Amino acid sequence: MEYSEKVMDHFMNPRNVGVIEDASGIGQVGNMKCGDIMKVYLKIEDGRIQDAKFKTFGCGAAVATSSMATELVKGKTVQEALEVTNRAVMEALDGLPPVKVHCSCLAEEAIHAALWDYAQQNGIEIKGLKPPVNDVDELHHGEAEEE
Repeated sequence: MEYSEKVMDHFMNPRNVGVIEDASGIGQVGNMKCGDIMKVYLKIEDGRIQDAKFKTFGCGAAVATSSMATELVKGKTVQEALEVTNRAVMEALDGLPPVKVHCSCLAEEAIHAALWDYAQQNGIEIKGLKPPVNDVDELHHGEAEEE
C-alpha cells in the first residue's frame, strides 16, 4: 500500500495529539468495521477555533487524517470548519489508498461531532450541521468503495 509523503509525515509526526481539558466541544466517532476510534477536542472562542487536539486509536491513516483535520480547522470559524470535508483532508494529504478513504470520513465526522457538542452546550445552531453518528460505517456506507 502506497502512502504519500504527507501521510507518512503526519503519521510519524502527528500534530495536535492530546486532550484539551476545558474543551468547548468534544466529538468521538468510530468505525466498527476496522476498529478505529477518533476523539477530537475543540477550543472555540468568539466563534473561532483557537485550538484542536485529537486522540486516535487506529491505523496510520487514521492518525494522519486526524492530524491533518485538526490542522485544517485551527483558526477557522465554526462555519468554515464545517467545510473541512473528508475530500479536503485527503487532498491536503495528497491522497489516500482507496481502502483507507474511510479514515478521512472518520476525521470529518469527529470534527462535526465536536462542533455539534459545542453547539448543544451553547444552545446555538450551526447552519448545515447534522447530528453526529457513532459509527461512520452507518453514514458513508458504500461511499468510500465507489471513489
